[in-house]
Amino acid sequence: MRSLPYIALFRDLVDLALMACIIQRLSRLIRSALAVRIMLALSGLLAGHLVARIFALQGVRLLLDTLLASSVLVLAVIFQTDMRRACANLGKTREVKGYGMGDAFEEIVTAVEGLVAKKIGALIVIERGIPVDNYLAVGTEIDAKVTSELISSIFLPYSPIHDGAVIIQRGKLTKAGCFLPLTQNPEVSKTMGTRHRAGMGLSELVDAVVIVVSEETGQISVMLGGKRTGLDLQGLRRMLKRLVDPRWLK
Repeated sequence: MRSLPYIALFRDLVDLALMACIIQRLSRLIRSALAVRIMLALSGLLAGHLVARIFALQGVRLLLDTLLASSVLVLAVIFQTDMRRACANLGKTREVKGYGMGDAFEEIVTAVEGLVAKKIGALIVIERGIPVDNYLAVGTEIDAKVTSELISSIFLPYSPIHDGAVIIQRGKLTKAGCFLPLTQNPEVSKTMGTRHRAGMGLSELVDAVVIVVSEETGQISVMLGGKRTGLDLQGLRRMLKRLVDPRWLK
């Protein structure tokens, strides 16, 4: 009978080790500084709970039990965007190999090249596995073949729809002048422009590739999975080949 406390202690240590492993895996999936701080706080609560259980500190244990029980709801609120994206990923399918892009990505690169040279701002969304329609506001239906001339004309300053995003779905330019949800990530710099914040916001919700051209600097940025990557034209071409070119996709 004396061995029972040691068995309970061993069980608690195994429980703590497994929880630490799960937390470490989760921190790899959610790499933001906020997520790391939350995971460290949860680890501290679990460690405190174990100490309180070992030394029979009933008041502390009750308090930590309450905090741990509430943490599930808190995590659901904080990481609702990540959870929404994960749920959407569960049901995504590729209707056509290469997302129906064909050689349209070359037209996109050519259009971006011209926009960069003239420092004309642009926001181009390439839909992949997860539909983007539910996250778009306003917008003008177009449903046309993707050409560099069409993309460039949409973003000319005197165009009535130049401020919104162009949407490319299954290899066709389907909408223009669309407004996208702005990122709610507190770690995003306040100096980031509206186009970049909109591209970031959509990329946090779906797996679309979002290309942003800055009208101030002519810099090309690609938003993917809530991350921003600055590229030159060759880097953009390589990335699009890897992500949407049917000849590269397996």
